[in-house]
Amino acid sequence: MTTDSAPATASRRRRGALVFLRDVVVIIVIAALVSFLVKTFVVRSFYIPSASMERTLLVNDRILVDELTPRWAGYERGDVVVFKDPGGWLPVQPQTPARPPLVEAVDWVLTFVGLSTSDAQDHLVKRLVGLPGDHVVCCNALGQITVNGAPIDELDYLNLPAGDTAASNDPFDVVVPEDSLWLMGDNRDRSRDSRAHQELPSGGFVPLDNVVGKAFFTTWPLNRLGPIDGHHDSFNGVPDSE
Repeated sequence: MTTDSAPATASRRRRGALVFLRDVVVIIVIAALVSFLVKTFVVRSFYIPSASMERTLLVNDRILVDELTPRWAGYERGDVVVFKDPGGWLPVQPQTPARPPLVEAVDWVLTFVGLSTSDAQDHLVKRLVGLPGDHVVCCNALGQITVNGAPIDELDYLNLPAGDTAASNDPFDVVVPEDSLWLMGDNRDRSRDSRAHQELPSGGFVPLDNVVGKAFFTTWPLNRLGPIDGHHDSFNGVPDSE
């Protein structure tokens, strides 16, 4: 009968530990790449920093955004969309104190794989009211916005002061350019949306290239867990633009 020497046993243990460590690293790298691809092309998380979409979305809600489906199915009127600032919509952020390098590194990794929402402050969320070519007007005699001449009933989702039924207190009459959208917040009196940026070179329109995707689910807090309603029925009577 033969027995292994102590050096041989130790060598096998070291090799086993290295193989185990290699496998762990490979798993972590693959998981990070999968998370990155999911975040970049499929779905990603954002938080809501303002009250502009109340009652639909509340401050500090965490939401999931579908990036994949709109790439081939496009957008519908009523969709709640997340988009990058097209320029001049967000106030200049004060410079924050530098964080320790380790904290910055951890946050970068979490953002990379889609677990952090640190870049949410550079994005906005609004409801899609006008598609390319749409003629959007505020307001008719009943205080409703019309799209291509058809009134839309928004009372199911608008957050209006008691007794106020006007969909907007700021009048406008626009035709949405090609490859752009007209976007408005549900909390109309507290939303600086397309109406408030008509003096900018963009005219208040948001290029489709700036749209990240469609918000479809609230994940946090748990008592608000559930799908985000696009209220597409409110736009059923709208004809296609000419």
